[in-house]
Amino acid sequence: QGSLLYLDVLGAAFPRALARRGTALLHWTPGCARAPAGWPLPTLYCTPAPAGALPSRAAALRVQLLFALRQRALRVLEAGLAAELHDALVALRTEWPQLAQELALGRLSPQPGLPEGVRDQLQALLTPDAARAAELRAECARGFEGIVMRLWPQLEVVVVRTAHGTERLYCDSLRQADCQGLPFYCPFYQAAGALLGVNLWPAEPVPRFLLCPDWAFCEFLPCLANKEPQTVLLDELWEGREYGLVVTAQPGEYRCRTGEVLRVAGFHKQCPMVEPVRRESQTLNVRGESIPEEQFCQSLCHTLRMWPGARLIDYVCVESSLLGDSSGPCAPHYEVFMELQGLRDLSEGQRYKLDQCLQEDFPVYKSFRFKGSIGPLRLHLVRPGTFTRLREALGSPLPMPRVLREEQLLRLIQGSVVS
Repeated sequence: QGSLLYLDVLGAAFPRALARRGTALLHWTPGCARAPAGWPLPTLYCTPAPAGALPSRAAALRVQLLFALRQRALRVLEAGLAAELHDALVALRTEWPQLAQELALGRLSPQPGLPEGVRDQLQALLTPDAARAAELRAECARGFEGIVMRLWPQLEVVVVRTAHGTERLYCDSLRQADCQGLPFYCPFYQAAGALLGVNLWPAEPVPRFLLCPDWAFCEFLPCLANKEPQTVLLDELWEGREYGLVVTAQPGEYRCRTGEVLRVAGFHKQCPMVEPVRRESQTLNVRGESIPEEQFCQSLCHTLRMWPGARLIDYVCVESSLLGDSSGPCAPHYEVFMELQGLRDLSEGQRYKLDQCLQEDFPVYKSFRFKGSIGPLRLHLVRPGTFTRLREALGSPLPMPRVLREEQLLRLIQGSVVS
């Protein structure tokens, strides 16, 4: 039902978007070929389902990219996560000569994470296309600003199934560079494995999701309640307020708090429209200060504007308790790992700007810093490609965490620090 509604909205907003084999899918689903957003019309897709089920995320996105490049007349570029589209286009920047050769020969090169049996199965779907390979070489040689529209001139829209929260970081980056001039549409809101809402307004820049009462049983915990909060139902929500989401996805399944916080943006025919605000699990908290994910990101973006020429590619935070003895004899603090474009290094003064912004934006944090209960934030720059490897190491197609809580992932990113 949700996919049919999505196709109806997509077709109304972009009349040529439902062309046969006019949609390319970039989405890693390890171990199983899951249904894409438009599964009721499988002829929409030019991407073979086995490509997404490969054991390696990098291999899956690269193979899917190759099949997308074969189809010049694409109308829709669809990704499960904004980060997947971002990483596929990073692969295009670094591997376009090899991709062009594979297009010209109609052959799929051996690569890590691509089993021989699956490679043979996928290669049987390829045919040599020297003309398309030459076009790819010519466009990539011109640079990568607006490369998506140049490679697929009939493209109408980029569909990203999850593009809210800090996933917007990737959408903003893509809009400024590779995907210049293209609208982005985030059709679905999902949590705890359940489809909960659909976005009926593809032309609006900030996605709002209409909660559909028969898709799952939802309850809501009011935020900032003065006493122990009690859950409320759909017809008890207030516009402008924030609520924690509690879901029972199917009859007989467990009731659970999803850790998602939603803001009620309004109502459509008495049904609430919501905007996902933050994930409670991504809150920074070393002394009870509780800095939410989206507000830390705002402070970080404010800091970036004070670093001329810098563009943020990605970031992640770590609470010093995870570092153990390696953090030294100091008060609890945050360590932030960033990948920047346009700056190779930062002075100590520039690094301290982020700590200053956090103090300005969060009085509780400022109080703890003044008393010495929280130490100064430490900022590290990492080499290009670090976050692509981090997402591979996560091992699941979930949105990027902004607070690392696993030592194995911490060691990976510490090993990539350059400054």
